Amino acid sequence: DRAGRRRVLLTGMAFVAVIVLLYPLAHNGWQLLGVRFLHGIAGGLMIPAAFALIGDRSARGSRKVMAYAGAAIGLSAITGPAAGGILAARGEYEFVFLLTSALFVVSFLLVYFFVSEGEAARRPSTEGSLISVIKNRSLLQACLAAFALMVSNGVLAFALPIRTEEFGLSTAVTGMLLSIYGITALIVFISPLNNIYQRFSSFPLVLTGLVLIAFSMIVLNVAAAATFLYAAMIVYGIGFAFIFPSMNQMAAEASGAESRGKAFGIFYACFSLGVVAGAAGAGLVTESTGLPFLSTAFFLMGAVAILAASKK
Repeated sequence: DRAGRRRVLLTGMAFVAVIVLLYPLAHNGWQLLGVRFLHGIAGGLMIPAAFALIGDRSARGSRKVMAYAGAAIGLSAITGPAAGGILAARGEYEFVFLLTSALFVVSFLLVYFFVSEGEAARRPSTEGSLISVIKNRSLLQACLAAFALMVSNGVLAFALPIRTEEFGLSTAVTGMLLSIYGITALIVFISPLNNIYQRFSSFPLVLTGLVLIAFSMIVLNVAAAATFLYAAMIVYGIGFAFIFPSMNQMAAEASGAESRGKAFGIFYACFSLGVVAGAAGAGLVTESTGLPFLSTAFFLMGAVAILAASKK
């Protein structure tokens, strides 16, 4: 907030461009862990700054701005693993990191020359203090939505390969199923369907999205044929499309220009915690009950109940 979103974003991008080149140089697990740690710190600078910049613009104008940001992330989620997998399969895994570094260098230059500064605050503000930001109800609601969404995503990454294996399907089908949800979300983000973000407020879209994802989890749990897996992923993609731009918009609207960087820092901390909790929790639940999808559906409906109660 004080240094400026653009400056922090550029710093984070520069660090990532260098840090990813260290991956091929790691010769043991500890070295790899160290590189991952540095990569995480750089990402912690970059991602909140990027979304604070986007939030500055979405708070002033169209809510579709967040949908376009979601489309960019969805597109990278579809193309990134595919491109990385192809290069790694050809024994050129080092080139994956070289390509990633080059992409960050190009992106750095694009931001440097074409992205203007947001509404950063240069001096302390009582309204922008960390305590007041944390106490903001709308931000806490957005944080819970982000945590719940990424828990479901972590469960999906862990348990979907196991589910497809039960149907005798290959790992390629798992990748296809994950791509289906990404493509579905992308269609909502960039097609005229994105008018829903203008027509409806963010909060009901988040609740609807969580219910849809909970339903998709139930379908994944009870599916009797592979066809139901594909249907479940389409529903998941629609739910994701409802939630992702909406929860980011809630975080943007919950904070003023003087505290938006802090708000998105807290928001993406919850986002990251959800990723960790989802993958770890899925492993524990699978081992104890064998019902990761059904357990996640109950968790998501619990989150819906808490959010609905917090709105009253």
